[in-house]
Amino acid sequence: MAVNSGEAVAILGASGSGKSTLLGLLAGLDEPSGGECHLLGQRLNDLDEDGRARLRLARVGFVFQSFQLLAGMSALENVYLPLHLAGRADAREQARALLEEVGLGHRLHHQPHQLSGGEQQRVAIARAFAGPPQVLFADEPTGNLDQHTGEQIESLLFDLRDRHATALVLVTHEQRLADRCDRILRLDQGRVVA
Repeated sequence: MAVNSGEAVAILGASGSGKSTLLGLLAGLDEPSGGECHLLGQRLNDLDEDGRARLRLARVGFVFQSFQLLAGMSALENVYLPLHLAGRADAREQARALLEEVGLGHRLHHQPHQLSGGEQQRVAIARAFAGPPQVLFADEPTGNLDQHTGEQIESLLFDLRDRHATALVLVTHEQRLADRCDRILRLDQGRVVA
């Protein structure tokens, strides 16, 4: 499979079909037992764990169902950290701007436990777009949210994708979300079937 620049691709399949595994392979989080994976022109099989991490830090974003925010850190600090690690001199200002872009300029200093699920996912999205990434991987980005909040998060993801010309690869069980994508891949027992 291949994903083009700026394209949105949904990965659908039953639980246990390999969706999250495929996402992990595409992002270089997991190593394949066979075959090859290329990310942004780089053959991942040729990189060690540190090399894959450097590639992800500079050019890849992630949004997870469980948000994966760092407890004990404010929203601003959660978005600031990857920018700081990437050596951005304007990390704090950029983190503030990203949080304002996702509608959380008034919640900068709140910690994850002080935020609603939708707000936590907005922080996670702001962090994911901190690069800004050339590709964003999202694993069930609306899975832990009520329908109304999920629809707001969907709109935000696609709006940011369009504004930043980011490729979007997302795993979902929701046909409505998949239908917003340019293309849908279906998995069955670890194989792409459609």
